[in-house]
Amino acid sequence: MSKNIYEPAADRYINSVGYKYCGKSGLQLPRISLGLWHNFGDVDDANEALKMIQFAFDHGITHFDLANNYGTPYGSAEKNFGKILKDHFSSYRDEMLISTKAGHDMWPGPYGDWGSRKYLIASLNQSLHRMKLDYVDIFYSHRFDPNTPLEETMGALSDMVRQGKALYVGISKYPEDKAREAYRILRENGTPCLINQDRYNIFTREIEQSVLPLAEENGVGFTAFSPLAQGMLSDKYLNGIPENSRAAHSYGFLQKSQLTPQVIDKISKLNDVAEKRGQTLAQMALAWCLHKPQVNSVIVGTSSVKQLQDNIDALKNVHFTDDELWRIGELG
Repeated sequence: MSKNIYEPAADRYINSVGYKYCGKSGLQLPRISLGLWHNFGDVDDANEALKMIQFAFDHGITHFDLANNYGTPYGSAEKNFGKILKDHFSSYRDEMLISTKAGHDMWPGPYGDWGSRKYLIASLNQSLHRMKLDYVDIFYSHRFDPNTPLEETMGALSDMVRQGKALYVGISKYPEDKAREAYRILRENGTPCLINQDRYNIFTREIEQSVLPLAEENGVGFTAFSPLAQGMLSDKYLNGIPENSRAAHSYGFLQKSQLTPQVIDKISKLNDVAEKRGQTLAQMALAWCLHKPQVNSVIVGTSSVKQLQDNIDALKNVHFTDDELWRIGELG
């Protein structure tokens, strides 16, 4: 990994991706955030990872989204991000929003998963150690735990804020009724929920009737992950399943069985709409997420600087006609 001295672009906030206040808080999120779920682990290209983070920052992308188990092996994305921070961004920490999470499998035994106080606090301490940080800006409960009282899970989050280890807290992938309860508990604890992170894209819209209005009602921000539906909302699968694509593997979240002829036909028709807008399908899919006023930011996961630039270019056209929205809705 190169150790050349990094000088960020002087115009990074003039020619930025733009910012939006997160819910009713005073914190602004970039319209596009960089997710480190894929492509930042020990098995990935370290130089490309560095270039992507520098390119993101040069374009005003200040929010970097991690979790304890991101990367292969678990924890390697945080470790590698911490090294990049130390070697290249030590003077710019206060210009960055760094988020992490815990709630999924991380280490063996009964204390390395879900939502207990023991797991969440131990996980945050480990994350801070891996990233060589004193605090994170946002810590999320990564999923609802049906076997742990919400008071315990939310109490752990509130204590992280009081201890100065997290500036804000949020939740991810919570059912509507549990999100409502979580918001209440955190508010009563004096550490209101900043943000809810959930899956949202043209093919996954259930939250429009539940999670999004509830967040707005409670002054909670929202950020979308998987805006490209694991790559389905791109030109990658227009002509079948490429050999090295996510869907070509037997593991992972996107399986060949999801790419039925009917789905590929929808992707093709959505691609036609995008072309008429002067965008790629991926760009239109990102822009579509951002046209919703409740969506403060979309998290993109990229494998190259070129892909990140293509994603940023989605912001050149985030306006939709009623006819375009109707057509996309019919195909979604």
